[in-house]
Amino acid sequence: MNFIRLSLFLGIVSASLVVGAELSPPEKNFEILWKTFNERYAFFELRGVDWQKQYKTYRPKVSKETTDEELFNIMCDMLKPLKDGHVNLKAKGLRRKAFNPDELPRFLEEFNSPKLEKSYQSMVRKTLKDQVYGDFKKATALFEYSRSKDFGYLLITEFEGVRPKKLGPALDEVLSEMKGIKGLIIDIRLNPGGTDQCLYQIASRFADKKRVGHIRKSKRKSGEGEDGFSELKTRFLKPATDAGPNGTFTGPICLLTHGASYSAADAFAMVMTELPHVTIIGEPTNGIFSNMLEKKLPNGWKYTLSFQVYYAADKKCYEGKGIPVDIEVLNKREDLEKGEDPLIMKSIEELSPK
Repeated sequence: MNFIRLSLFLGIVSASLVVGAELSPPEKNFEILWKTFNERYAFFELRGVDWQKQYKTYRPKVSKETTDEELFNIMCDMLKPLKDGHVNLKAKGLRRKAFNPDELPRFLEEFNSPKLEKSYQSMVRKTLKDQVYGDFKKATALFEYSRSKDFGYLLITEFEGVRPKKLGPALDEVLSEMKGIKGLIIDIRLNPGGTDQCLYQIASRFADKKRVGHIRKSKRKSGEGEDGFSELKTRFLKPATDAGPNGTFTGPICLLTHGASYSAADAFAMVMTELPHVTIIGEPTNGIFSNMLEKKLPNGWKYTLSFQVYYAADKKCYEGKGIPVDIEVLNKREDLEKGEDPLIMKSIEELSPK
């Protein structure tokens, strides 16, 4: 009986290997892409996508005659309904080299050219100057800052690119310059994201006490853990222990966000909203929290996907929704004509003594 079972098993394995060997390069690349998402992607249900149906729809379109251009377009069509900014497909040697299914945020639709974005940034500076803020200064590539007599302004351009050993002194520099302020505006609009390490190192300078920052689980291959996910892991936000004498601020803070605040900027807003002295003004962040799992297909094309679920301290998931604001204020193109940023003005109003 054992011999018969072993023979049957080897026969099944051999048959599967033969089938696998018969796959043409286009078919093999499609199968690997679909299977990796099937095993590791975390948000099919949340994003409302039936991944098995996607296979039934798009697999018949791929054969040994499928060209690279056709295969790329088929893969893009399959991924498009995910509408996830952390899903990417990149191919070399094609006219259409990269694909991302994220829908354009309202802000980027409003300021839909490099010229308009530059005008928006000039408007922000003009508004601060009109409110008697001083000249802008830089501390590493991540921080641009200014202050008036009573209030500070800190622009965080992204959450990566500077080593922790240099980031600490830069934060000391920024916050030492803010000594004596009654309130601080932190701006993460147009922030593309970065790493958890960086955002926590920055957020620690505004923490009043140890708090839950976020909770996370990761999607494993099918059968590993409950529903294929790892156990929940909690990361805490703690007050900085390496700050200089004036290197922290726990007074009133207004955090400015919108739909082009991505990834680590999403997570930074989620962590900062746990602090009672922080008010979020603007629009919800983009809503893509996971680190990106990076993979490569046999043909050399690269792709990424979301494989982690982030929860706020209250165990709510804001994937696809973004971190909500306390006060909604929209940047619109007509702001450029007025020459005044309504989010900055609302922040100064909120920070001013009532």
